[in-house]
Amino acid sequence: MKFKQIFLTVFISAITTVAIAWGYMKYFKTSNSYAGQLTGTVPANYKYVGFGDGIIPPGPVDFTQPALAATPAVVHIKTKTNARAANNGLPKVQRQNPFSDLIDEEMFNQLFGNGRSGAAPEQRASGSGVVISEDGYIVTNNHVVANADEINVTLSNKRVYKAKVIGSDPSYDLAVIKVEAAGLPYILYGNSDEAKIGQWVLAIGYPLNLETTVTAGIVSAKARSLGLNKGRDGNTINGVESFIQTDAAVNMGNSGGALVNTDGKLIGINSAIASPTGYYSGYSYAIPVNIVKKVVDDIMKFGTVQRAYLGIKFGNASEMSDEIKKQIGIPLSAYDGIYATDVLTTGGAYQAGIRNGDRIDKVNGISVLSGGELQEQVSRYKPGDKIPVTYIRNEKPVTITVTLKNNSGNYDIVKNDVLDKLGGEFGTLDPRKAKEIGVPGGVIVKRITKGAIADQTRMKDSFIILKVNNKNVTTVDELRAAIGTTGTITISGFYPGYDALYEYPLSLDRD
Repeated sequence: MKFKQIFLTVFISAITTVAIAWGYMKYFKTSNSYAGQLTGTVPANYKYVGFGDGIIPPGPVDFTQPALAATPAVVHIKTKTNARAANNGLPKVQRQNPFSDLIDEEMFNQLFGNGRSGAAPEQRASGSGVVISEDGYIVTNNHVVANADEINVTLSNKRVYKAKVIGSDPSYDLAVIKVEAAGLPYILYGNSDEAKIGQWVLAIGYPLNLETTVTAGIVSAKARSLGLNKGRDGNTINGVESFIQTDAAVNMGNSGGALVNTDGKLIGINSAIASPTGYYSGYSYAIPVNIVKKVVDDIMKFGTVQRAYLGIKFGNASEMSDEIKKQIGIPLSAYDGIYATDVLTTGGAYQAGIRNGDRIDKVNGISVLSGGELQEQVSRYKPGDKIPVTYIRNEKPVTITVTLKNNSGNYDIVKNDVLDKLGGEFGTLDPRKAKEIGVPGGVIVKRITKGAIADQTRMKDSFIILKVNNKNVTTVDELRAAIGTTGTITISGFYPGYDALYEYPLSLDRD
C-alpha cells in the first residue's frame, strides 16, 4: 500500500514538473519582447551554421561560424540628400525660359539656375546597418541617415528596400529605420558588459562602398570618451559616449555596422575611427549594445529616447588643478575617480544628498572610474527610475537611492510628435477655400508657437503649406508623414493674396 502511494506521488510530481516546464517554454520564454526581439527565439541564420540556441560550440576560436551567422543581418545603407535652397523664406522667382522652343525647362534650369540663391548641391552617402527584427527594424548611426531625403537599404542577398526613419538621437549617434519586409535574418543581442579586454571580435559592414566585409581584432579598451557625440543643441556636454575600442579594421562606410563576439552576437555598433587621414589607422570605436538596446527600445515605444539625468556635472580628479580641487572641496591628494563639481539643486542627486566634492564610486552597484562609465550606467535608465548610487565623502562610503529626472527636472515620459518640433497649430485647408484659391489643397498655419519655425524662419501666421521637400501635402496627416522625425526639410507655400511662392528650409535636428 505504501509503495503504491509513493509511486503515485512520484508519478504526479514528474507529470506536474514536465507540464510546468512546457508551459513556461511555450507561453513565457517566447513572449517577452525587448528592443524588437523575442526572447527564446533564434533566427534561421544562426541555426543554419549550427549555433542552435545561439551559442557557439566549445573548441578553438573560429571566425567562420560567427561571420556566417551575423553577415546576413548586416545591410548596406545608401542615402540621398536633395539639393536645397538657402533663402530662409524669400520669395522664389521662377526664371522665364526665352529658349523654350530649343531647350526644355529642366535643361534651362541646369544651365542658368532656377532663381534659388545659395543652393546646396545634391549629396549621396553610404553606411551600414544591423537588422534587429524579422519585420524590418534596423539600427544604425544617426550620422548615417541624418538629413537624408531618401534611404535605400540593400540586404546581403542584394534585395533593395526603401527605408523610413522611425527615430534618432544625435546624443547617442543612434537611429532606428524600417523597411517593409518580413522574415528577414536578424542579429541576436549580446551583452557588452561581458566584453573583456583582449577578447576576439569581428567588425562587419560595407566600407568604402565595398560588398559585405568582415575584419577581426580584439577589444583594446572600454568606456572610451572621445568628445564626438553632441546633443541636439550642438553641445558635446550632452553627448553620451562610452565606446568599446578595438583594433578591428574599420573604414568609412562601416558606420552603423556590427561589432560581434565569437558567438556571433551583437556587442556594439561601429561608429568612429581614430585617424589623421580619414582612413583606418589602428583603432575603431563601437557603441556598446547595452546602450543600443535601451535607445532602440525607447524609440520603438515612444518615438524618442527617454533620457535620464543624475543632475550633476562631474570631472576626473586626474584632470583637475589643485586650485580647482580647493574650490570644489576635493582632497588635493585625489588623483583619480569621478567627482561632483556642480550638483543641480533641482536634480535627483541633490535631493538624495549628493553635494559638490563627493566622489561618485558606484552606480547601481557598478564601479565607475571615468565619465564614460558613469554615462553608460545612467543612460540605461529613464526618468522616474530609482537607482542606488554610492558616493564617498570624508573617506566614508554612503549609498543612497536617486530618483532620476529628465532634462526639464521632472519625471514625465516624452512622446514624439513631429508637429511639436515645428512649433505651431495647423489645420487642413477647407476644400472650398482651396478651390477658390486655385490649389488642390494644403495646410494652413493657424498660429506659430515655440519651435523650429519660430527659431529658424520668418514664417508668419496664415501661411498655407503646399509642399514639403517637393511632396504635395493637402492634409495635416500628410504634413506629418512628409516631415518624418528628423533631418533638414524645405516647406513651400504662399500667403493668401500674394502670388509669390515662399520656401522655408529648417532643421528638425536642431533645438
